Amino acid sequence: MTAIEVGDHFDYHEYREGLKLLQETRETTHLANRAGFDCPACGRSFEKLLVTEKRTNTFNSPPGPFCLVRTDDQMLVLTH
Repeated sequence: MTAIEVGDHFDYHEYREGLKLLQETRETTHLANRAGFDCPACGRSFEKLLVTEKRTNTFNSPPGPFCLVRTDDQMLVLTH
């Protein structure tokens, strides 16, 4: 499958055909991976993606492994 490309900034709109919007606020977006995109950190398919521009975050423990990817102004949390 195609890997998510992450550079200086991640724009999830480029992948909108395969990502389903679950929730969005001004600084945080939560998406489901409907197309089986591969994780930019480990190369395996991921289930959900959280994109946040907040400087601090608190997360509940995800139910399985997760990967973190940092851009210049965002943190991406990908759950597997």
